[in-house]
Amino acid sequence: MSPAGERPTRESVLDAFAVESEPGRSTLERYLRLYPEYAQELVDLSRELSREVYDDDAPLTAADQALLDAAWSQHAAAMPAPMTDPFAALTVADWRAVALRLDVPRQVVTALRERRISFISIPRRFLGRLAQEVSSSVTQLELSWGPAQLAAGRSYKADGKPAIGGQVTFEQVLIDAGVPAEKRARLLAEAD
Repeated sequence: MSPAGERPTRESVLDAFAVESEPGRSTLERYLRLYPEYAQELVDLSRELSREVYDDDAPLTAADQALLDAAWSQHAAAMPAPMTDPFAALTVADWRAVALRLDVPRQVVTALRERRISFISIPRRFLGRLAQEVSSSVTQLELSWGPAQLAAGRSYKADGKPAIGGQVTFEQVLIDAGVPAEKRARLLAEAD
């Protein structure tokens, strides 16, 4: 079990006991004499190994099945609905089309898809147009912008440990994308 002169670990003693061919009382007593420091764990394991398995092959009664169905329905109703990512179903071609219809460079929609833009910096009018283009609602977009969604960005090989970068403003992304000032002003406007 362990090198000469060294006491075996609790795990190795329990593992050895568990694979004994005769895990009865005499084997338990022998292990208790040899390893008194593990007495409680050995007794617990012995009880677990000697426990009879309840194997009832009888089919459930209609009343039992009704109780199970009712409990499961109650449990299912209490579970929150899974939040769907409004961007998940969009293909590369879809994103190209979204960029064209929103009249922004593709790197802007990539930043939106990866949630690198601070949600509160995006004008409501633009959010409404984006939601319409991705067949969603502004509320769904807002809910999908949570911290859990930030980790769902791109994956690629890197020398260092991956980290989530800070979010930037919508205006900064437009500037970085080379959007002219007049067009930026139009995109950042809250009203038409």
